[in-house]
Amino acid sequence: MKCIKKEWESTKLLLRNVPSPVITLFVVSVIVMNLLANKELFSARYLALDCGFVVSWVSFLCMDILCKRFGAKASVRISVYALLINLCVCLLFKVLSLTPGMWGEFYTTGMPEVNAALNATVGGSWYVVLGSSIAMLSSSCVNAVLNKAVAARLKKDNFAAFALRSYVSTGIAQFADNLVFALLVSHVFFGWSWIQVFTCSLTGAFFELLCEVFISPLGYRVVKQWENEDIGREYLEYLTQDDE
Repeated sequence: MKCIKKEWESTKLLLRNVPSPVITLFVVSVIVMNLLANKELFSARYLALDCGFVVSWVSFLCMDILCKRFGAKASVRISVYALLINLCVCLLFKVLSLTPGMWGEFYTTGMPEVNAALNATVGGSWYVVLGSSIAMLSSSCVNAVLNKAVAARLKKDNFAAFALRSYVSTGIAQFADNLVFALLVSHVFFGWSWIQVFTCSLTGAFFELLCEVFISPLGYRVVKQWENEDIGREYLEYLTQDDE
């Protein structure tokens, strides 16, 4: 009980210290990523990308920024926070998809099949929501642990160091995210072969990492601004006192 109370206090303090734009961007990226995952962007025999890939790298960049300034535990805590909000949104969408009203697109086409398809898409499937939630939680832990491990072996604190810890952790964590989801959902429910599971997980992680590579200089500038302005000092001091 004491451990739970301590964790709750740490999370509340963290949420007060992390700048709201980053938390907002993180949460929105997770929600949008799960919605866009319903539409495929490209599909071939050994390569498949859904539209969620367009924004999935955003959440990992946010995690890398959080790891750099607030630590690995903080990154996981914010990931769980975003995941819980996403689950609440999915539940809301599911409930509203069961209401008898019509979507605006129905009045454009006059086809009830369109309304049914939109309800099915927005309402989602339980196995997709469960699979994506487990995949995100797993990958956020992998990302945090690897980011911290790589950082511990770096002597310099510059963009190259930030990039190395971010690229290594993100690349492996993205692969883990894709692999867990493919194993739990795509392989079981969509009939993907084992080759498709591993190949698509690897290629998807590559393209997602590539997106972060282009935007990582912006992430580094954000971290340096936080450090210069001493943002998060209250939370970091709390961690120091806790260790003592």
